[in-house]
Amino acid sequence: MSYLYFKPQTDGITSDFTLYYCGMSAYEKKNSWGPGVRDYFTLCYVTEGEGYLSLNGEEHHLVSGMCFLVPPKVLLTYRPDPAHPWDYYFVAFNGQKIDEYLSRIGLNKQVPILDSKGAESVLEECFQFILDAENYPKSKDLHAISGFYALLSVMCELNEGPQVQKEKCNKQWQYVREAIDFIEKNYTEPITVEEVSRYVGINRKYLTKLFNDLVSDSPKSYLMHYRMEKACELLKETTLSIKEISHSVGYQDALVFSKVFKKMVGTCPREYRNRYLIQ
Repeated sequence: MSYLYFKPQTDGITSDFTLYYCGMSAYEKKNSWGPGVRDYFTLCYVTEGEGYLSLNGEEHHLVSGMCFLVPPKVLLTYRPDPAHPWDYYFVAFNGQKIDEYLSRIGLNKQVPILDSKGAESVLEECFQFILDAENYPKSKDLHAISGFYALLSVMCELNEGPQVQKEKCNKQWQYVREAIDFIEKNYTEPITVEEVSRYVGINRKYLTKLFNDLVSDSPKSYLMHYRMEKACELLKETTLSIKEISHSVGYQDALVFSKVFKKMVGTCPREYRNRYLIQ
């Protein structure tokens, strides 16, 4: 059986979840859906190929071995990669305790993707177990829900957990703090973002990502703003020349410094100083 619908139970049996249907994308017409919204959750597991999931305009690239969650009431589109079309299992569901279980798995609207990390065969077995419920007419609902719980159990084990995530976040903040400390101690020298990243011990691309995620700025922009902040202080509090101030904040060329200052502050260094001259 490759596509299975579930009837609602009317005999008083209740569970944390209500399953709607389960199947394989190979039996869908285009292996894609949307744009649109649904009023239930769908959990998918990519077995082969690649595809794209778009939730509220944010697109995610998916490859073999990834699970992804499609939440309700969210504008979504998912489609295969034309060059490497995907295949995937899917199960649609709803229930009263969904948020509790999804939090244990680590999936939500903000984090809709989970890497299976070597549990591919086990996940496929769980989906197939749900589909095999068709062969158990007297206990179809129980067989299917037991397979669904087994699926959640496997995914729960894949989740790194809050402590690991906390440690990872702390490490990321440590990189950023080290970079900021290096900038604030060495801004007077002509340092570059490449030198900052080498000091921290990570590559420039990753450092930039951490700054964007945690500080909402790039390392280059942070360095420039810090230098201009110090330049403003020197312009207001000292009688140093523009050239001397330029060297004092890491610029060897006073003309370049003046251009950057005007772009970021909105006026040239000399005009800025004149605003703060003691009358």
